[in-house]
Amino acid sequence: MSVKIENVSKFYGSQKALDSVSFELNAGELVGFLGPNGAGKSTMLKIITGYLTADSGSVFIDGAIVSPENHQIRTKLGYLPEHNPLYTDLYVKEYLDFATGFYKLDQRKERIADAIEMTGLGLEQTKKIGALSKGYRQRVGLAQALIHDPKVLILDEPTTGLDPNQLEEIRSLIRNISQEKTVLFSTHIMQEVEAICSRVVIMNKGKLIADGSVEVLKNGRMKSSQQVLVEFDKIVDFTVLKEKLPAGNIEKKNENTCLVSSNSDKDLRPLLFDFAVNTGLKILMMSEQQSSLEDVFQQLTQEEQ
Repeated sequence: MSVKIENVSKFYGSQKALDSVSFELNAGELVGFLGPNGAGKSTMLKIITGYLTADSGSVFIDGAIVSPENHQIRTKLGYLPEHNPLYTDLYVKEYLDFATGFYKLDQRKERIADAIEMTGLGLEQTKKIGALSKGYRQRVGLAQALIHDPKVLILDEPTTGLDPNQLEEIRSLIRNISQEKTVLFSTHIMQEVEAICSRVVIMNKGKLIADGSVEVLKNGRMKSSQQVLVEFDKIVDFTVLKEKLPAGNIEKKNENTCLVSSNSDKDLRPLLFDFAVNTGLKILMMSEQQSSLEDVFQQLTQEEQ
């Protein structure tokens, strides 16, 4: 099921939180939604779900406009907010039964059982929510978002505050869910996006600044940048080394190791080898450093400062 955002703007008083944002999610995509704090991500997600209304522009889900009056469209959406709102005095199954009432579902017991199985809550289903770990509370929130079998799932920082084991479990869960649903989720964990997303949308200061696959963004932004980590067998005169290389930067790691960066079309590795031969040095290690999504994110958002 597709989601289309067209020229959405939102003001909080005189502050413009969103500035004519447009992008589209295709059916079955798992899309990472990135941006610094205050970029407008949560506001955008709330508008997509109908929790907030845009001051201008529109959101369409499967061709139908999202609005406070269109209650039917919400049956197609699952939403996990950034601050997972749970009734901690309720038991897990009790809370999920309560959630089925939002959608007036038939076969409530079957839907609860399916959501519990999907989110791995089987051993926790008879416990009070307040007694659960943060990871399992996130699972309860996901179960609530999935209870009515929505075609579109909106997740606002679902892995914040989780330990490494919990993070991998929730990440795996999101990956499995995305096989049957269109998923948009925001996060600050770049490795998470690189690991599971087919596409990335990046916002900054209320504007859309990038949209594409991880590889396209990395290659498009960083293709002219080379980074080579090199270790020599002896102390190096980095001033002399810099004179032998194209314009760029040398980051000293220790007396015989440095990270060389350049935007030149020339391959740095033969130049470093020649430098070593001509100065009586031996290269103990040379490694070309690959650009990460974090590099791209920093470059993009710093350009917009």
